Amino acid sequence: MKKVLHNRVLMGLVILAIGVFVGRMISPGNTVDNQHEGHGHETVAEVWTCSMHPNVRKDEPGKCPICAMDLVPVSTMTEEVGIDEVQMTEAAIQLANIQTTLVSSGAMSGNLSIQGVIKANERSLASVTAHFDGRVETLYADYTGQFIRKGQKLATIYSPDLVTAQKELFEAVRFKDSNPEYYKSAMRKLKLWELTDAQIAYIMEKGEPQFYFDVFAPRSGTILHKHISEGGHVKDGMVMFDIADLTKVWVVFDLYERQLPQIAVGDKVKIKTAALTGETLEASIIFIEPTVNAMTRTAAARAELSNKGGRLKPEMFVQGTLISEPRGNSSKSLLIPKTSVLWTGKRAIVYVKQPGYSQPTFQFREIELGPESGGNYIVLSGLSEGDEIVSNGVFKVDASAQLLGKVSMMNPFGAGGTKQFIEGEEKASPSIPQMGDVNQDFKNQLAAVFSAYLPVKDALIQTDSVTSADKARHLQTVLAGVDMTLITGQAHDQWMSYLQVLRSSIDSIIEAQTVEGQRQAFSPLSDTLYQSLVAYGVEGLGAYRQYCPMAFDFKGAFWLSDSDQVLNPYFGDVMLRCGSVEEELN
Repeated sequence: MKKVLHNRVLMGLVILAIGVFVGRMISPGNTVDNQHEGHGHETVAEVWTCSMHPNVRKDEPGKCPICAMDLVPVSTMTEEVGIDEVQMTEAAIQLANIQTTLVSSGAMSGNLSIQGVIKANERSLASVTAHFDGRVETLYADYTGQFIRKGQKLATIYSPDLVTAQKELFEAVRFKDSNPEYYKSAMRKLKLWELTDAQIAYIMEKGEPQFYFDVFAPRSGTILHKHISEGGHVKDGMVMFDIADLTKVWVVFDLYERQLPQIAVGDKVKIKTAALTGETLEASIIFIEPTVNAMTRTAAARAELSNKGGRLKPEMFVQGTLISEPRGNSSKSLLIPKTSVLWTGKRAIVYVKQPGYSQPTFQFREIELGPESGGNYIVLSGLSEGDEIVSNGVFKVDASAQLLGKVSMMNPFGAGGTKQFIEGEEKASPSIPQMGDVNQDFKNQLAAVFSAYLPVKDALIQTDSVTSADKARHLQTVLAGVDMTLITGQAHDQWMSYLQVLRSSIDSIIEAQTVEGQRQAFSPLSDTLYQSLVAYGVEGLGAYRQYCPMAFDFKGAFWLSDSDQVLNPYFGDVMLRCGSVEEELN
């Protein structure tokens, strides 16, 4: 009996030992594998690294020890995805605050900033023309800009032809009764030469030829151009004066093709000019040109303003804000938030969430954008209604793609791709995130980058590739002096994105063998520097953003200048003045 009891106890101890062993084997945090790895299951799930310095590896989120940029997670999932797709864990999505939105359709609306010039109202223009040959004896309207009234004497002219015509008239008077047609012909000749009835009556009263004849203003207005001088000669048909009534003036806006869908006759436009500080004028669009200029790729839109006080002068520059209204159901377009778009050079990039995966997966996709519409862009191609795209945190998704060697903003070819600038369609204006309160020392350093950029631009204007490369080396040194630790958070992350393009563009200018190659690299350099200056609110530059629609086979390109005078770095003296001022950076 005791032996049986002893065997049962022994068996129970064995079973207990086996149970403890199995329990330890399946207990979380105590597996053989976990003991070997030295950390728990959750730690194994994520490895954190820096998008700029992939050699950095951490087992928890934090800052990069090299550049202080926020670390991003490296996915450890084994689910197979494409070269243009990046997969992230739910934890990484939450930590990076990545949000998505559905692509939807809507009517175009929102304000549009346009540039214009004051012009004389063409319907009020008049030319004073010579109707006979002669010499200017006295000039009464003797300077451009002079205001004259209708009937005012402008000049006195001596004309031998008129003297001869008067003698014919006196001869015809003698035979008026016997040859009335001869008399009528002589009288008609004087009237065709624009002599007034009063002048002809005076000639008849005097009974002798008059040697000097006065020229009178046909209407009230301002002399825009004076084509004669005292003592000079005039010919029949020659324009002596151009006169315009400036009590009403036109404002002519040049619109690029991408802007034309947003404007229609009757739209309201608010107008500002430096000559009327703090004052906003309102007008309506009264005409849009039916054709596009083949050279500038623009069409003119016209508004009309009252100018009773003469404060608006022809050729003044103005800034217009078009109040664009929805065009109805026929104008519905696909709309996406501006925050969804990444820009590099001419490419517009979004990340589209892909269905059918166990974890959030986003596909890199290049799209074609139309004009702005309020806080959105209009999508011309590349997306469909109902697509789900990243609308917040898109840069962090792209950074994860870069780390994994996937197709990304900076490498459209994926791992092993070559560095090059991809030509696309005409540029749309970039969506620029505003960074709010930024360290002033950082702003000053960006201003120094702008100052170092200008000599590169000037050398390209001179088509001087040697000087361009030399100035680009100096710009490279100044850019290296920008202290990225002065900014944190989103401002820091965004600067790292800008910095990649700036460095790559400068390197390409230095390495290019031809000035054409330098100009190719100068375009993304200019775009990214502009975005940086605006994003971080750098002030006091006196800078202008200018645009040439003909650059790169009519694809168009921007550049920055410290003068509103257009000097084209993409063509040099071949087409030095080709371009326009798109924006003044205040």
